[in-house]
Amino acid sequence: MTLTHINLARGFRGGERQTELLVRALAERGIAQRIVLREGQPLVSRLADVPGLERRPIRKPFIRHARALRGGLLHAHDGKGAHLAHAAHVLGGCEYLITRRVDNRPSGSWLTRRMYRRARAVVVLSHAIGRVMQDHLPGLATVRIPSAAGELQVDAAEAAALRAGFGGDCIVGHVGALDDSQKGQHDLIAAARSLAAREPGWRFVLVGGGRDEAALREAAAGCEAIRFAGQVDNVGDYLAAFDLFAFPSVHEGLGSTLLDAMRASLPIVASAVDGIPELVAHERTGLLVPPRDPSALAAALSRLRADPSLAARLAAAGREQVLAYTPRAMADRYVALYRELGLDLDGTNEARSGAPAGPGDTQ
Repeated sequence: MTLTHINLARGFRGGERQTELLVRALAERGIAQRIVLREGQPLVSRLADVPGLERRPIRKPFIRHARALRGGLLHAHDGKGAHLAHAAHVLGGCEYLITRRVDNRPSGSWLTRRMYRRARAVVVLSHAIGRVMQDHLPGLATVRIPSAAGELQVDAAEAAALRAGFGGDCIVGHVGALDDSQKGQHDLIAAARSLAAREPGWRFVLVGGGRDEAALREAAAGCEAIRFAGQVDNVGDYLAAFDLFAFPSVHEGLGSTLLDAMRASLPIVASAVDGIPELVAHERTGLLVPPRDPSALAAALSRLRADPSLAARLAAAGREQVLAYTPRAMADRYVALYRELGLDLDGTNEARSGAPAGPGDTQ
């Protein structure tokens, strides 16, 4: 029996990165997999070196490929992938599960409701997403499997060069798609302007690209303390060059980038919204502030700069916590679910990892 992943998203954001981490972790166990992808997207080439993985790039209309997805179990990682898996179920009797990564309310259409109801399992990254799904579809059983921290590589010399290029005494980093409606970067820019006007040495570096890049650059115009790095491949080097990490999201299913910041031993200031408090405990593994509140964001960042012992304590606690959020631990939970759903993994070279159970449960 074959495990078939489906991810039809454009670009390469958090969901695609988590798909890659899972596929690679399963491949390390010797589990045969295939993945259905949108043709021409980054994930196609990023998975080219995974042993035992069959890649199947497709183009629109996606539904015409539904009948070909027979045998085994389908695992949909995004919205369009979920609809294709449901179509394969209707047309060919395929069994499927869905990973729900976002915290917005799904469409109320009868088709979307039936898609979730007929799934063998619905995985959510956080309790916050689970509550949204329960509110939308009362009685829907969900399984919580959080995201994993990526094992980002760091080139110490490159990180040092980046830091020197930024200048300043305190470098605040942010990593995420430049989408203010979700990530709240306008608030970070407002906080940056306020802090830079009051105290020298601040630098703010926004890593990523997206639809709001032009508007955000315009909002930051004239403030020398703010830099835009664009889309980069060496995120680990940037994290290593930062002193603090800011994540002022307006809504966030979980925020896997926070796990990378914790792994990089960065003190975190983040919004107290949705799934974020499930990762960042206020005053223990970071500082939480209200969303859309630049003043509170600025005050928290200033507090960490002024209190190195607090910053070090929060960073150490975050680094300890992230040990439970590895790709291997995430794969352990998915393998257990696949087996529960009847996927026969016998005959593979799957090895028991011995990883701790970590955070995950059924609602």
